[in-house]
Amino acid sequence: MKIFKMVLAILIAACAAGAWAQGFPNRTVRYVVPWPPGGGADLMSRTLGPKLSEALGQQVLIDNRGGASGNIGAEIAAKSPPDGHTIVWANAGTHAVNPSIYRKMPFKESDFTSIIWISSIPQLVVVHPSLPVENVKDLIAFDKKRPGVLSYGSSGSGNYNHLAGELFNRMAGTKLVHVPYRGGGPASVALISGEIGLMLTDPASMMQHVKVRKLRAIAVTSAKRSLAMPDLPTVAESGVPGYEVTSWSGILAPAGTPADIVKRLNTEFNKIIGAPEMKSRMLEFGHEPVGGAPEIFGEQIRKEIAKWAPVVRAAGVKVD
Repeated sequence: MKIFKMVLAILIAACAAGAWAQGFPNRTVRYVVPWPPGGGADLMSRTLGPKLSEALGQQVLIDNRGGASGNIGAEIAAKSPPDGHTIVWANAGTHAVNPSIYRKMPFKESDFTSIIWISSIPQLVVVHPSLPVENVKDLIAFDKKRPGVLSYGSSGSGNYNHLAGELFNRMAGTKLVHVPYRGGGPASVALISGEIGLMLTDPASMMQHVKVRKLRAIAVTSAKRSLAMPDLPTVAESGVPGYEVTSWSGILAPAGTPADIVKRLNTEFNKIIGAPEMKSRMLEFGHEPVGGAPEIFGEQIRKEIAKWAPVVRAAGVKVD
């Protein structure tokens, strides 16, 4: 009798999950972006959002929840009902670096289920045009003549682009001064105004300004040249051998989201980023499309957590 009841309970749960998935979506899908408007995550999400809305037949609402280097928005998503109507933009900073930076994390990676790995993102080294440097060697020489004068911005203390700058300082022997902001958007505004001298950051929010010469790109941080910016040299080939920082982005949902809904979202996102016009658009933002099964993204996050933990320890960066 006990075995019969257990089997019956499993069958009822499976049927309920199937019915839930078949009814998805039945209202607006909230797409949480854990950053303020104007940054790379926001721009990419607003590019993908309308396509997802078309595919699902429901409105997709971009919900910017910035703060704590992405932790605030991620926590909101993690605590949302696991019914597919809340998804969240995930990146290397929030999900691979923050677990080693923050003494108390408001979520665990097990609070999420992976949907898809959206893109690989070589970071862009971009400077204010008033800075008399044309390449990485010039930048290093300029800083060594005036140590501690030149500042670089980031989207928050302990964030990915903060660590990219710290790694540069260690490997290049520079003394660039870190200035944290509440997100990529505010940091970009500070760079354009000349409040800071440079950034090592997501290219999505910078490309448009580089094209109109409000900013000058001098290198990419990946091991190989970017598909989106093949004419730009890497930092490694420009005077800092071995330097490599490549960010990434993807989509997560709250843990417990039914498998059928995860599969539906994964399928739609794969179609979206696989379309030639979207591939072209993403490359304009400096994002190289990846895609694939949810498990691929989950494994990427686990590998990156392990990769960045020793880097954070060596840098001595901690945030309460």
